[in-house]
Amino acid sequence: MHSPTPAIVSQQAARRLPRWILLLLGLVYVLPGLLGRQPWSGPDLASFGVMLELAQGAGDWLHPQLLGEPAAVQAWLPYWLGAASIKLLPFLPAELAARLPYGLLLALALSCTWMAAYQLASLPNAQPVAFAFGGEARPQDYARALADAALLALVASLGLAQLAHETTPDAAQLAFASLLLFACARLSSPGSRWRGVSAAAWWLGAVGLALSGAPWVGLALGGGWLAWSLRLKRSGRNGAADPWLLAFCASGTLLAALLAWRLELPSRFEQLSDWAAWTDLAHWRRFGRLLLWFSWPAGLLALLTVWRWRRRLGNTHLLLPIWFAVVGMASCWLLDASDRALLLALPALACLAAFALPTLSRSVTALIDWFALLFFSGCALLIWFYWLALQTGAPAKPAANVLRLLPGFKPELDWTLLLPALLGSLAWLIALAWRLGRYRPALWKGLVLSAGGSTLCWLLLMTLWLPALNYGMGQEPISRRIAALAPAGSCVLVHGLNGSQIAGLQYHGGLKLERARRDRRSDCQLLVVEPKAAARLAQTVDLSQWRALRKVPRLRENRDGLLVYLRR
Repeated sequence: MHSPTPAIVSQQAARRLPRWILLLLGLVYVLPGLLGRQPWSGPDLASFGVMLELAQGAGDWLHPQLLGEPAAVQAWLPYWLGAASIKLLPFLPAELAARLPYGLLLALALSCTWMAAYQLASLPNAQPVAFAFGGEARPQDYARALADAALLALVASLGLAQLAHETTPDAAQLAFASLLLFACARLSSPGSRWRGVSAAAWWLGAVGLALSGAPWVGLALGGGWLAWSLRLKRSGRNGAADPWLLAFCASGTLLAALLAWRLELPSRFEQLSDWAAWTDLAHWRRFGRLLLWFSWPAGLLALLTVWRWRRRLGNTHLLLPIWFAVVGMASCWLLDASDRALLLALPALACLAAFALPTLSRSVTALIDWFALLFFSGCALLIWFYWLALQTGAPAKPAANVLRLLPGFKPELDWTLLLPALLGSLAWLIALAWRLGRYRPALWKGLVLSAGGSTLCWLLLMTLWLPALNYGMGQEPISRRIAALAPAGSCVLVHGLNGSQIAGLQYHGGLKLERARRDRRSDCQLLVVEPKAAARLAQTVDLSQWRALRKVPRLRENRDGLLVYLRR
């Protein structure tokens, strides 16, 4: 016998968020960071370098690599998507062409999270309490309201913005994990139509995860749902998929297992912390802090859901997203608190967060709203304040502090970037006036300011501060300085450089690079060395043939840089 549902929702509270607002919010969230942004140092630029080599015919499509070395994450599909887009859209800048499929993948992740929450909220055990004299929320309206709330919770998550806009396998994994969550939710719904299409989506999600460098995550997520569905089938309960659908999904799991064996474990899982690290108190503190800020506010609301619905945790609408969230968090914990692994838990946490809203008191909802109002308004004011100081030089001290971090950067006013920032700030003020004024209650109202504030801050950073961020977080300045030192028509040897530095020299500097090797003779006239690898340089090249030229800083007057040698 089931305990009473904790959700008490009237029909008035289950009203929909206007579709145009939801679509506009998604558009404003996806486009900034997609347009105008250069690949930043780290996995973003390194992955772009792999795609560029494939598109130019210098790499093996079955063994993605960068300058002869395997890619940092052993995956196929993410690199194929970027490389194919570069080849098909030669009239666009390569970094923009490579990023377009990832904009679609982010849109897919947002859409699948909404649809997964809708399917879960439509299940019979997820419905709110029926009122004695009627007036409770209709199932379809209730499901739509919770789906709106789940999407708002995902957009509001602080850790989503940067990683989801990168051209990395992690962004592709997020999309396929969301697709798999939706497919599992739809196949678990006894009255859903087009179940064959849902099974195909399930298969695509599981195999997509494997092809994106996370085969074991796909196996855990899909295998857990298959085990649960078989249990439901044996007990004769509602929500069990048809046998042929289970067999079809199992074939996707088998293919994911074969891909896992073929990929010989993605390199990121070779970095698993040892047992001593897992039991270290510092490891747990680091994991706890990451989980708190990275998933805010979805993580906190998901925790409230588990508590408020604790007597119904065996129901599919809770057990399924809990399993997806646990797998994502376990992957993060095993990988030494990696934020990129935690990214896969956000869609499930957002779905769980939505189920907390029907159980919250007005005081808790007001507290979430006031925190969002103060936090995001304060962040937006700081972004505007420092940008105005940088543009005008007044106050002088904040401007000097920014320029100290970006030596050599020259700020310029760009109206094409300023106008979207002004419109976004105006929309935020309108949202504040609406939320603080009189309005009819709605389930999703407590997350409007959190999602709007997160989107506003991301928009301001990707407009007002985009030139400064491209300059400070990219490899273009140092790549162009090194390219100016290279003799015309000569190649450049590199030693100890990471994938991001190599991709920057190739793309921004336009240099032809070769890895320095002891057993291979080269006619290159310039040698670029990472300072940390300089101690091993004598084991790779004959130093008698080279003389130190200079150390080129990444930014002017910056300690971080690369050593440059010239052939004698």
